[in-house]
Amino acid sequence: MKTSGIGGQAVLEGIMMKNKDQYAVAVRKPDHGIEVCVKEHKSITERFKILGIPFIRGVFNFIDSMILGISTLTYSAGFYEEEETEQVKTDDKKEDMPGDSSLKEKTEGLIMGVTVAVSIVMALGLFIVLPSLLSDLIQRQVNIDSYAVISLIEGVIRIVIFLLYIILISRMKDIQRTFMYHGAEHKCINCIEQGLELNVENVLKSSRLHRRCGTSFLFLVMAVSIVFFILIPIQNPVWKVVIRLLFIPVIAGVSYEILRLAGRSNNLIVRIVSAPGMALQKLTTNEPDAEQVEVAIKAVEAVFDWKEFLENYEV
Repeated sequence: MKTSGIGGQAVLEGIMMKNKDQYAVAVRKPDHGIEVCVKEHKSITERFKILGIPFIRGVFNFIDSMILGISTLTYSAGFYEEEETEQVKTDDKKEDMPGDSSLKEKTEGLIMGVTVAVSIVMALGLFIVLPSLLSDLIQRQVNIDSYAVISLIEGVIRIVIFLLYIILISRMKDIQRTFMYHGAEHKCINCIEQGLELNVENVLKSSRLHRRCGTSFLFLVMAVSIVFFILIPIQNPVWKVVIRLLFIPVIAGVSYEILRLAGRSNNLIVRIVSAPGMALQKLTTNEPDAEQVEVAIKAVEAVFDWKEFLENYEV
């Protein structure tokens, strides 16, 4: 199996695929046509080389992927906004006022920044602060003296909250379809990396699980955090939360490097480390249909020459 280097994510009724400094968003429109948009995107770790250092690049790549992900989700959602046809036609006839485009871009950038910031704060509160508070409560109620044991309990609580969160959102109809597109994204990448021609038939029979998935990254963050927090004993509840928050970039950096290694290696240790995250992907991916695979293929072909990749393919 050969690594292609491409990656992506599911969006609303579509797929985003990224290869180096280019990304493409393919969306199945309400009229069943497929719209493909290709743009340039240079990550922050490429623009500022110092941020691309191993064990530092992980957290910045994660934030960068969040920004790009929200941007492409917003783009795909635009095809399904409920607007009157007459209003659209009227708007199309209007002349843009000087500075309107610039103002719109600035407004969208501000909204994007606020959305990312709020998302990060909510995630830290739900997956870092809450488990810490609950573990402290358990410690007081059960009178556990071992810091290692209470840290392990905290880690288990964090993973349980994460699992419950995924299970709850997976019940939403729109999310179920998004998880199908997530599966289509993985299947396309696996198809190419297995040396198969990229077509609907080959993609459908490929695996919907992939080691470089963001789901696996999030699980690694939680698993690595258990080890870090056991090794850093802090008894004061307030300082414990502060230290945990401060160590998140370090934990994310280590987790990212493990994920990169998992994507490039297939030895026994890597398979064992990757197994929980791969199993978790069974909750965040669903089997796609042929039409969803067609969309994923369009996204891949817009930014990646899979034929050239297969010509140079070596097992």
